[in-house]
Amino acid sequence: MDTTASDKAVLEEIGHRLSRLRIERGLTQASLAKEAGVAKRTVERIEAGESTQSSTLVRVMRALDILDTLFAAIPRPGPRPMDLLKLHGKERQRASSKSQKSSMDGRWEWEEEG
Repeated sequence: MDTTASDKAVLEEIGHRLSRLRIERGLTQASLAKEAGVAKRTVERIEAGESTQSSTLVRVMRALDILDTLFAAIPRPGPRPMDLLKLHGKERQRASSKSQKSSMDGRWEWEEEG
């Protein structure tokens, strides 16, 4: 479908595809409506390309067992650049030199004044 198509044209195409799928599955508008929990008139309106609530469309798609195609059509957002940086942590910029061993073997004392 052309991405520059009007909203009406898109809704008509969705309605046509849902109608064909319903018929292929041997369902009447009334039986699909009952399965989806909506009125028969609602199914008629969707198939005619009329506007409907998204929750109603979800119900009809669920009843036709095609809800997964909706999720396939909408990609998951990728990680944000800042999230990627946090995942990798800070990368070292320099190598540290070998530390020299203290002559006091890890012990130290307060210097007395006086």
